Amino acid sequence: MMVSTRVRCWITGLILAIVFSVTAVGEFAEGFNEAIASPNRSAEEKERDVYRKPAQVLDFVGIEAGMTVLEIFAGGGWYTELLSAAVGSDGLVYAQNPEGFRDRLGGAPELRAARLGNVEVIYTLGTEMFDPDLNIELPVQADAAFTALNLHDYANRGDQVGQDFLAGIYDALVPGGILGVVDHVGTAGNDNTELHRMDILKAQQLITSAGFIIEGVSDILGNASDDHTLGIRDPSIRYNTDRMLFRLRKPE
Repeated sequence: MMVSTRVRCWITGLILAIVFSVTAVGEFAEGFNEAIASPNRSAEEKERDVYRKPAQVLDFVGIEAGMTVLEIFAGGGWYTELLSAAVGSDGLVYAQNPEGFRDRLGGAPELRAARLGNVEVIYTLGTEMFDPDLNIELPVQADAAFTALNLHDYANRGDQVGQDFLAGIYDALVPGGILGVVDHVGTAGNDNTELHRMDILKAQQLITSAGFIIEGVSDILGNASDDHTLGIRDPSIRYNTDRMLFRLRKPE
């Protein structure tokens, strides 16, 4: 895989122990490809596949058949659908949203969970959308966790808020558990709070401060035409921002 000069530069800035990796590390449950093409997924959801590259992302993170996965801030369930297919009938997905988001979602997560059969919807006690105290109380610790396009919203409210957010996920994972993080890339010195982005080095600092090991980074969601100066909802880049992808591990 060719790695852009821009990506090589930010990887070099990370701690030397980080290993750049695009190696497939997971094996999905049978039927994953069929689930991607399923008529149960709307045309709008399928349109985002070309940018979000779900099979490549979940494979890189290490999602496998039979896993228990915690999805943080699942929203209406775009990733929930595909995580469900990846872990299969022997796995389980906890789709988390903050309690304050329940009314806005209008029951969509519950309807999806009922159809999929291996998803449990959970609402945490924090009433604010970005309350860093996730209050996650799972019956068992998860094998893996996944969060997409959420870390910046916590981190841009202060380092402690970002660390608290990650700490909640850390505590919900088994020792040796993995966490996949996707987020919009920002440039240091820009108003990343306004742009809904974050600097990669800032993300790395928060991640390691929370106790995670950065096991792999990938540019498969990179977009060199995004210069990080536009807000993420700008029509020219919406759904196709330049994105960082980390595979993290909680130490044994």
